[in-house]
Amino acid sequence: MPRARKSGRHRKPEPLAAPEGAPALVLAVPGTPAPASRSLAEEVSSIARSELPGLDARIGYVDGGDDEFPSLEAVLAQAAAEQTAREGADGQSPEAGPAAVVVPLLAGPDSALQRRIRQAIMNSGSGAELTDVLGPHPLLAEALHVRLSEAGLARADRARLFTVATAADGIILATVGGDEAVQAAGITGMLLSARLAVPVLAAALDEEGAISRTAEQLRGSGSQQLALAPCLIGPEIADGLVGAAAAEAGCASAEALGAYGAVGRLVLSNYAAAVGITLQQGAPVR
Repeated sequence: MPRARKSGRHRKPEPLAAPEGAPALVLAVPGTPAPASRSLAEEVSSIARSELPGLDARIGYVDGGDDEFPSLEAVLAQAAAEQTAREGADGQSPEAGPAAVVVPLLAGPDSALQRRIRQAIMNSGSGAELTDVLGPHPLLAEALHVRLSEAGLARADRARLFTVATAADGIILATVGGDEAVQAAGITGMLLSARLAVPVLAAALDEEGAISRTAEQLRGSGSQQLALAPCLIGPEIADGLVGAAAAEAGCASAEALGAYGAVGRLVLSNYAAAVGITLQQGAPVR
C-alpha cells in the first residue's frame, strides 16, 4: 500500500507553476537591438522560466522592428491575438485580465523610455499591464557587489579575513535616466555601502561632468582608490560609455549587471505581483 504523505513543517512544498491561461511575461528590452542584448534578454527570461515552470516569457524590443528583433508593439499585439483565438476556440467569454504583463529591463527609472513603452502598449491594443522598473532593490545591491568583486574591486564576502589589494574605498554608482534615476540609484547605493562599508555616491552617465564631480567629492572626503559600478542592466547604454566615464574619473570599472540571477528573479517578482502569484522563497539564483 502506498504510504500517506507526510504533513507538517517538514513536508516539501508543492512545486509552483504558472496558472493555466496566465498572461505572457513580455520583457521590454531598451537600446539598439543587437545579438548581445538578445542573448542577455534570453538568459534573463530563462531564469524567470526556471523559477516558474510553464511561464510564457517573450521578448519585445523598444527599438525593434523585424523578425530577428520584434518590436514590443508587435509582440504584444500577437499575445492579444492569441488570447482572442483561445477565447473563440473554447467558446468562452473574453478572459479576465490582460493578455500580457510588460516588465521593463531597466534597473532604475527612465521617464523617456517608460513613456515609449507605455505608447507601444497603447498602440498594440493589447491592454497589457506595465510593471515598475527593477530598482531600487536589495537584490540589485547584491548584484553590484558581485560585479565589483569579480573585477577585483571589492571583497567577495566581508566575513572573510583577508584583504583585496585593489579593493576600492569609494564607489561611483553610474546610471542613466535623469535626476529620478540618480535618486533611485542612491537608495541602492546606500544598501551597497552597508555591504561594503565604503562610501557610495550615485551619478548620471548622461550628464556632462557628473562622474568627474562625484569622483572629486569622494576624493575630497578621503577616498583614494575609486571604482565605477554601473547600476545598469546593459542594453540601455551605448557601447564605450562606461569605459569613457571610468577614464574621466580616473578609476577602474566593474561590468554592468547583465543577466545576473537576481535580475531574472526581480523580473519574475514584478510579473508575479501584477498577476497575483505568490512566489516560493528560496535561495537566490546565481
